[in-house]
Amino acid sequence: QVQLVESGGGLVQPGGSLRLSCAASGRTFSNYLMGWFRQAPGKERELVADINWRGGSAGYADSVKGRFTISRDNAKNTVYLQMNSLKPEDTAVYYCAARLVSERNYDYWGQGTQVTVSS
Repeated sequence: QVQLVESGGGLVQPGGSLRLSCAASGRTFSNYLMGWFRQAPGKERELVADINWRGGSAGYADSVKGRFTISRDNAKNTVYLQMNSLKPEDTAVYYCAARLVSERNYDYWGQGTQVTVSS
């Protein structure tokens, strides 16, 4: 029932910007924490940013702080990741995920969208 569908990935030059979208459906997400993860080649999947669906409070990995912004549009059931000043090391598959605020594990995942930062 729960579906998370990412879009917006692509190829961008260093210093460029992309905005990823995650369309969420299947339930009300008012009690959920939404996260953006990424997995680069040869590396573990890491949490990039998260946001509380209800209140909008957000957190970021140090590696993206000041460059990325996570946001959500409750009316559209969509979570965004605005990525600015992109670096080659940002290259990864980016995943949208969701978990109940009362849980520790992310139980719902999107299929991922490729972001490639290269000149």
